[in-house]
Amino acid sequence: MTPQNDCFLRALKRERTDFTPVWLMRQAGRYLPEYCRTRAEAGSFMGLAQNPDYATEVTLQPIDRYGLDAAILFSDILTVPDAMGLGLSFVQGEGPVFAHPVQDEAAVARLAVPDVEEKLGYVTAAVRSIRRALDNRVPLIGFSGSPFTLACYMIEGRGSRDFRTAKTMMFRRPDLFERVLDVNAEAVARYLNAQIAAGAQAVQIFDTWGGMLADGDFQRFSLAATKKVVDQLVRTSEGERVPVIVFTKGGGEWISEIAACGCDAVGLDWTTNLSLARREVGDRVALQGNMDPLALFGDEATIRREARRVLDAFGPVGAGGHVFNLGHGINQFTPVENVQILVDEVHEYSRRYHQD
Repeated sequence: MTPQNDCFLRALKRERTDFTPVWLMRQAGRYLPEYCRTRAEAGSFMGLAQNPDYATEVTLQPIDRYGLDAAILFSDILTVPDAMGLGLSFVQGEGPVFAHPVQDEAAVARLAVPDVEEKLGYVTAAVRSIRRALDNRVPLIGFSGSPFTLACYMIEGRGSRDFRTAKTMMFRRPDLFERVLDVNAEAVARYLNAQIAAGAQAVQIFDTWGGMLADGDFQRFSLAATKKVVDQLVRTSEGERVPVIVFTKGGGEWISEIAACGCDAVGLDWTTNLSLARREVGDRVALQGNMDPLALFGDEATIRREARRVLDAFGPVGAGGHVFNLGHGINQFTPVENVQILVDEVHEYSRRYHQD
């Protein structure tokens, strides 16, 4: 069923829209006081993510508050390796930690694609619950981490500035590293297809750490695995196309190659020149992005100026499609009122580019 506000989906398909749609990565998060209250009630991040009722509640919070043009499933990219038995926990002050990192040949050999319904049924239950609660107002985005990004966490065992352990395996034992990528690609494809079957109307692949790779290594270890995922995705559901967005943080050098992986849209971080990116991809894919998240710490005039700068950089919509977003996730200390200023400015100012 087509959402009442389908501007986001139409932009991804490069169809005519009345304004530029906007959603924000990490739009349901710690900057919202209502989210913090719900998380405290749930007891922990995983208590929040693994409970479909709580996940539904926090997914809808930014939609109800700001009038955004798409909701995104509340979950975490590390649910997939957790389902593989790696033992995910969130340590205060450290972030995600795996009890059983994949750091030797035996651990790699034990890796297996998890049964999505058995191990990740709480996610698909949340998707179904969120779709009901949205009541067809706006589309729902499903998501996963990319095979490469998941591999970085799985091998390192935690977050890192340089993922030295993971990259050591990549350079010393590329055969083992590529085995991890193959398992991840199959798992991510099944996971996203399960989300689509449950009701996700678009999906995004977060290649958060692909940009730390050298040219050549990116294509071999990140993009090739992402393409394996995209090639396996169900692209039609409920009689409508299910668009796929690929977001590579730090991937500005490879926009054209990412656009050729089969996705419908390429997400851009804030370091990328949006005008040049549009000229590079032409009308092959839509583009998503790409305001600096910390611009939301400016005053009202600054926020409006920065929003207009992004919209002007993309320019007249024509045959292209633009989804406004930040160049990465919203910062947890962002003033809540500034997000409303941004959403209103994008909607109001962008109408000039959507007129005859």
